[in-house]
Amino acid sequence: MRAAEDMVAAKELFGRLAAPSPPLAATVRAIGSHARGCLAGAVQLPLDTPNWQVMRPSRQRVYAHPRLVSVIERLAREARADGWPGLLVGDLAQPRGGPMLSGHSSHQTGLDADIWLEPMPPRLLSEEERETIAARSVLRAGTRTVDPERFGPSHVALIRRAASYPEVARIFVHPGIKQALCAAAGADRAWLRKVRPWWGHDSHFHIRLRCPEDEPLCQDQEPPPEGDGCGAELTWWLSDEPWRPQPPSAPPPPLTLRDLPPECRAVLTAR
Repeated sequence: MRAAEDMVAAKELFGRLAAPSPPLAATVRAIGSHARGCLAGAVQLPLDTPNWQVMRPSRQRVYAHPRLVSVIERLAREARADGWPGLLVGDLAQPRGGPMLSGHSSHQTGLDADIWLEPMPPRLLSEEERETIAARSVLRAGTRTVDPERFGPSHVALIRRAASYPEVARIFVHPGIKQALCAAAGADRAWLRKVRPWWGHDSHFHIRLRCPEDEPLCQDQEPPPEGDGCGAELTWWLSDEPWRPQPPSAPPPPLTLRDLPPECRAVLTAR
């Protein structure tokens, strides 16, 4: 069976599992890195609470490390106190993490979450609405700058709140959103270091947690560079260079189980 598994793309193996695995050990859940890993002992985020609603639940990307669930609970509660109407939660991880059938290359260890920049409406969305409502960009059409009618002080407060948590290692946003955050931050700028510009992310922001200290199989990224990131780096992101079409190239081969930590094989087959 091992040889057969090693010939199959890992996204096919992990993407079709419907249930989490038991944790491999009491202190081990997140395994590997955000883009080459898996998740043992995942918990499911509730689809509905007074403070959030989960979007696209049919994707089965509503599982996470317990620490991420705690951060979402705290952010949703405290953001409501700040005046944000509630979170619309996008993709977390699959039941056992690992590579996904479509979309993200990260979100593999249960420590990543997408939060829409659209506030939760004051009613329970229907199943159809959750599957079909599109996340709206906050940029001016055809530009790399935010539309002040779609992005304002409440968005800044929400992202600042998330970045303030010590568990949060990075928050990914569109460069235009980073530009708006830099302009609105005022004297308190330390939190901006965590907010990283990246392609896409114009309709949501992506929270990434650092590895729990008691889970040695989890692999963190290097810390972000020093400073608030509002200088030369952001200028480059807002220039034409990052957005120029690249010459076509062959896509990299999909990850297989051999590309993931060996413990992920046990996560895949655990019953």
